[in-house]
Amino acid sequence: MNPALVLMLALTQDSTVVYSGTSKRIDVDIPRVDTTIVVDGRLDEQVWTRAARLNAFSQYQPVDGRPAEDPTEVMVWYSSEAIHFGVRASELHGNVVRATQANRDNIASEDQIQILLDTNNDRSIAYLFGVNPLGVQQDGTRSSSFFGGAGGSSATGGGSRNINPLEGSVDLNPDYVFQSRGRLVDRGYDVEIRIPFKSIRYQDLRVQNWGLHVLRRIQHSGFQDSWTPAVRANSNFLAQMGALRGLHDMHRGLVLEVTPTATGRVTGSAFATGDREYEPGGETGADVRWGVRQNLTLNGTINPDFSQVEADVGQVLLNERFALFYPEKRPFFLDGLELFDSPNQLIYTRRIVAPRGGVKLTGKLAGANAGVMLVADDKAYSWNDERVPLFGVARLRRTIGPSSTLGAVLTTREDGADFSRLASADLRFYHDRLYFAEFQAAQSWTDSAGRNREGSLLQADWDRTGRAWGFHYTLKAIDPGFNAAAGFVNRTGLIEARAFNRISFYGEPGAFVQTYGSFFGVQRIWDNAGPGHAAIETGESVSPSATLRGGWQVGGSLGRNSFAFDRSLYESYEVEQSVDTAAFTVPGPARGQWSGSVRVTTPTHRFFSATASMSLGKVPIFREAASGRSLRVDAAVDVRPTTALRGSLQLTRLELERSRDGSEFSTETIPRVKVEYQLTHALFLRLVGQYAARSRSPLEDRFGNPILVNDIRDTGSVSNELSTDWLVSYRPVPGTLVYLGYGSILEEPREFRFRDLKRTSDGLFGKVSYLFRL
Repeated sequence: MNPALVLMLALTQDSTVVYSGTSKRIDVDIPRVDTTIVVDGRLDEQVWTRAARLNAFSQYQPVDGRPAEDPTEVMVWYSSEAIHFGVRASELHGNVVRATQANRDNIASEDQIQILLDTNNDRSIAYLFGVNPLGVQQDGTRSSSFFGGAGGSSATGGGSRNINPLEGSVDLNPDYVFQSRGRLVDRGYDVEIRIPFKSIRYQDLRVQNWGLHVLRRIQHSGFQDSWTPAVRANSNFLAQMGALRGLHDMHRGLVLEVTPTATGRVTGSAFATGDREYEPGGETGADVRWGVRQNLTLNGTINPDFSQVEADVGQVLLNERFALFYPEKRPFFLDGLELFDSPNQLIYTRRIVAPRGGVKLTGKLAGANAGVMLVADDKAYSWNDERVPLFGVARLRRTIGPSSTLGAVLTTREDGADFSRLASADLRFYHDRLYFAEFQAAQSWTDSAGRNREGSLLQADWDRTGRAWGFHYTLKAIDPGFNAAAGFVNRTGLIEARAFNRISFYGEPGAFVQTYGSFFGVQRIWDNAGPGHAAIETGESVSPSATLRGGWQVGGSLGRNSFAFDRSLYESYEVEQSVDTAAFTVPGPARGQWSGSVRVTTPTHRFFSATASMSLGKVPIFREAASGRSLRVDAAVDVRPTTALRGSLQLTRLELERSRDGSEFSTETIPRVKVEYQLTHALFLRLVGQYAARSRSPLEDRFGNPILVNDIRDTGSVSNELSTDWLVSYRPVPGTLVYLGYGSILEEPREFRFRDLKRTSDGLFGKVSYLFRL
């Protein structure tokens, strides 16, 4: 190499400013270099010698405040069109880096780097851009709040996860267009990330500062490292961000994305005679995304495709009293979905079942984070079959002070002359670094089928997030007439008080027990009569857990509960006797319902990881207003035999028997298998198979007599259903994709025989869409 060039590079290297995390040098003057490079993961272009350098990471989990064992160096610079990150991650423990050619957002079991960008600089919501050592992408948002998201807490291939369950939540459902590459090297791995300004919203200012966190997950040890010296004794993880200072004159250009979509399907169904009928179908539609301003985006959709390419994971059903929650997976709702999050899940987009069209505005309005949506649902889901149901939702949240927020929610469901409307206000106030208080008040008005009802929801929370001691106290009251038609509030007519505390202990470096702690507390629920009367549900519990050396996690719980049976639920019940029928007698509360559980999770080994749990105890049988005993086992194993092939096996088994005589009330067994083969970063094959075997005995009263429901003798139920889904997916970037899949549902009279399976429905489907980015 030319000696002059070597000298120039050396001088340039020496002049680079280094920002040490452990020294709390976390305000970064980010260099601007107006050039373009190829994202290849090599980090050998000259521009990297001019980048700001971030080093001296510290451990955040399982124990905070310690220097990181493995060195990490991050380089960052920006041009007029994008911000660039380069990471050199060293591994001092040998060949232990975990990395595969996984599908997008499916790198939870991999070593990974996460870049958190708070482009509004308000410490409430941050973009998350993550990659594994091979450059496989993970993206979404991280919020300082942990109330319910508008789309749900988890989802296939993404979902919500958090680094510390006490400090906010992560939603991996949104997908952003960015470039990344990574490669394994002798000392560890290198990754390179380019985030175009077209892909994100940011402040409408010429010169601005952004919040920055850089996190590294090391799977072989179970450690989580952070560039900023983040500590667990803080009620807002995002408030501990560093800063990128002095970004200016970023050029997004015209942000206009048009994604036309075409789908086709052939759906089959079976008749009682054994004949089958196949019905073809197809649709075309389009999504449009326009960047109105740097911090405001308008989305529109016409006849959107909301097909899910993977079925929801099966849940146990037979002894549930309230509606079960399923996460959002549909693309139109996911862009900007974090802006619709609210306490008590007052916005839940899966209430919109089969939209025909809609518009959505997300971003900053008058200094507040805002999300506004207007969507027309299919007429088939009308309350009165008169008109197309119309949903309108709005969520506003403004930062006050350093990171506290004041918010509002407005929703309406208009269905001809019927309607359900809701208004809400909420405040989250951080104080004294460790604490926050949150308050919410909501009111709903519903007019359906000539019946008017209204009701309110009130809630207050106080939380302390300390390193060794913390608590979360809640008081909530919901009127019987409260109705969140565009939300997910599955239980009303109650007053609830909860008080839970947490203690934590930390081992010395290298100790067998890295952390040990426990949650413990009490819960009381009254009907609307209030605390002056007996509680209808009570609970006391303690839940210890520990993280062991090498990444093992163990935990358990012990609790005592009581339940009072709601007499209104049994008004249609009668008891069949030898001569005549008799009234069904609802017993008093089921008290002293003791239960316990244990849980074990292995470290993430190179080829597998696993988790298992078992719970056992007394539970109420709500269908019979009786006491029962339950045994539940859950297990999951993930295997990665090669970098391209992975599989997972999940099993849920629930047995419920009557306490009075030990007879079986119900059983549910749900095994699920998923196999994925990643041919390239964009092309993969997937097979999902799930068997749901459910059986319930005929209802009996406490003396063993048959129960009549609406004058009909209950005969129990049996369901043995096998569902399979095949999928070939090609998705080079979010929005551009080709799907081809086949799904079927089969049933048989006896569980797990596989000899008399009869197909009840099946279908072949295909989808093509292309992202035009203008």
